[in-house]
Amino acid sequence: MSSKSEEYAKKIQQAQTVLNMIADDNTTPRNIRRAAKQASDMLLDQNLSIAARAANAIALLEDISQDPNMPMYSRTRIWNAISVLEGIRD
Repeated sequence: MSSKSEEYAKKIQQAQTVLNMIADDNTTPRNIRRAAKQASDMLLDQNLSIAARAANAIALLEDISQDPNMPMYSRTRIWNAISVLEGIRD
């Protein structure tokens, strides 16, 4: 593996850790937990390039980050995951 793909794999792992934290948090509304789980699953889709997986997850997370019912700490975690994923390019 090249150093860039190793770096991207680390970023994917980092984002998944944050998303799984949200998905497992019972104080976060169910629709937001479900979206975090979906985004985490998207990052594992081997049929797409790593940049496409990141872009798909970012799109889903940006949509859900507008939810007015989201606790601030969950929104902050989602922004954190988005910023990590934005570093991934083809």
